[in-house]
Amino acid sequence: MQISYKNKRLERYLIGVNALAAAGVTATYVWLFGFDEPVFAAKVLYTVQIALLGVFIVEKIIRLINSVSIVEFLRANWFEIPFLLALGIAVFGAGRWFAKADPAAVRHFAVGIYLVLQVVTKLCRTGINFAASGRNPTQTLIASFLVLIVSGAGLLMLPKASAAGKENLSFVDALFTATSATCVTGLIVKNTGKDFSLMGQLVILSLIQLGGLGIVVFGAVFALLLGQALGLRESVAMQDLLSTRTLSRISNMIVFIFVGTIVIEAIGAVLLLPMWDDAQNYSASIQQQWFCSIFHSISAFCNAGFSLFSDSFVGYNRCWQIYIVVCPLIVLGGLGFGVLYDLVNIAVDRVKRFFKRRFFERYRLSMEAPKRMQLQTKIVLTVSASLIILGMLGILLFERYASAGGAGAKPGVPGALFQSITARTAGFNTVNIAELSVSSRFVLILLMFIGGSPGSTAGGIKTVTLAVVIMMVFAALRKRQEVEMFGRSVRTVIVGKAITVTLLFVFVLFGATLALSITENVSNPAEDAQSPTLPLSVAELPQRTGQSYDDGAKFEMSDIMFEAASALGTVGLTTGKTAFLTTVGKLIIIAVMLIGRLGPLTLLAALTFNLKPVKYNYPDEAVIVG
Repeated sequence: MQISYKNKRLERYLIGVNALAAAGVTATYVWLFGFDEPVFAAKVLYTVQIALLGVFIVEKIIRLINSVSIVEFLRANWFEIPFLLALGIAVFGAGRWFAKADPAAVRHFAVGIYLVLQVVTKLCRTGINFAASGRNPTQTLIASFLVLIVSGAGLLMLPKASAAGKENLSFVDALFTATSATCVTGLIVKNTGKDFSLMGQLVILSLIQLGGLGIVVFGAVFALLLGQALGLRESVAMQDLLSTRTLSRISNMIVFIFVGTIVIEAIGAVLLLPMWDDAQNYSASIQQQWFCSIFHSISAFCNAGFSLFSDSFVGYNRCWQIYIVVCPLIVLGGLGFGVLYDLVNIAVDRVKRFFKRRFFERYRLSMEAPKRMQLQTKIVLTVSASLIILGMLGILLFERYASAGGAGAKPGVPGALFQSITARTAGFNTVNIAELSVSSRFVLILLMFIGGSPGSTAGGIKTVTLAVVIMMVFAALRKRQEVEMFGRSVRTVIVGKAITVTLLFVFVLFGATLALSITENVSNPAEDAQSPTLPLSVAELPQRTGQSYDDGAKFEMSDIMFEAASALGTVGLTTGKTAFLTTVGKLIIIAVMLIGRLGPLTLLAALTFNLKPVKYNYPDEAVIVG
């Protein structure tokens, strides 16, 4: 909701003061909790926080006086009243009505919570206002990811973010981890469960959740929760960012995303809880088990692939929760919120019609036609199911062939099914990826390249893009002028976009593979077979994080391409080579992860937003292709 002010210059000054105050609040928290010992005396930092509290309160009063309509201002900031009341009760009631033993701690805690809420509120409003400013919405999305990555990297570099006895993260490793978490990839250069403290793991978890759903969406959700209706400009911006077709369903879609995410992740966490009774480092208390469940539930639904265990889920490949809980979480996160929204609406409509027919006979003749499944939903469900089944069959076939050639134990049907599902951007594994045959790894590369569905937390070219490209080929073979699916025609502009996305992904994949082949020590088959090689198992990562390129370790070309495909598809599967990349190699993977999360087409749209279409066409002339 936009508020009109009398003095525009004063409002600009207040915006700058707010930015400085928010930066000050962040700095005080970093100095208090980011180091083994506070950088400054705790009493000094608490005094600074009280001063910043005064700045925020004075800012509210000035804006109230400066607003054209006091009623409009109070309606837009109604939530400030209960916030201030709660703060006042905590500050003046501590020591009198409650917390008589340590009133100062309660007051500091209350002030800190209020300051955090103020900073979060201002960040969310800034994101929405920037998206609605008339600039390219994709630039807002890119900027939000970059800010989130850099901020996360800074937090991960703090001493308190590293586990006891571990060295602080270097800038490149912190940037790599923050990018992997924000882009929900799952590639790691440090062991998440052992190299990071609880604070570091919480930072990673927050980056996964914010990056998976988009920080701009969270800003809109926060605004709606505070009772602020999105204006027309905000709705148009959110329509572009969410890829929805109509403005009327923007608010409903945002609320659905937020509520649906919380409900699904909560159910997943509850069902995963019994798994950790014997988990190493997480079975000592129920609090640790709950944290482990919440971490993996969020990581699975956001298709992030981060695990607190060095071997991912290899040690839990016989637990039923892996296949009954984790797999559905991955699939639901990869279907796309638009598809889930459509399926929920259809289910609700069917339930309503059932009860009306059964118990309310007077409505039988006046009922509307049942809601039909949208074409997008049909394509996503069909392609997703086909890829899961074909991927599983391909892995089983190639691993059986490899076993006949003398290889070791290979994954059965559950393992092949899990890897077929997780390869489409989740990144968990129940088998050692490095021990799979080259053919099976090529199947995984194809699945990683395709990825999930539009509007989901997944990466890749997306299932709908694949369907459009395949049906375009069928249309050409059948000499049809239009691409047809499920009795509907697909517009030419959509076909062109699908081809563009596919070609851009191919270009980035081969470009990244080529770049990594230059920066990394790629083995030559003609060289001595006794030359040192990298470990084959992710489980060896904690013991060998000190090895690097200089140690003479070599990469196979298939490993290079697997890493590039995993980064581009934001998957996180690895043959155990990520931690041994050179600094330049890590930077290449960072760039590829960001491109894969945002999508090459999004980056291209941001660069070409101001280009206007030409108003002329050249004469056509036939050329021979094929």
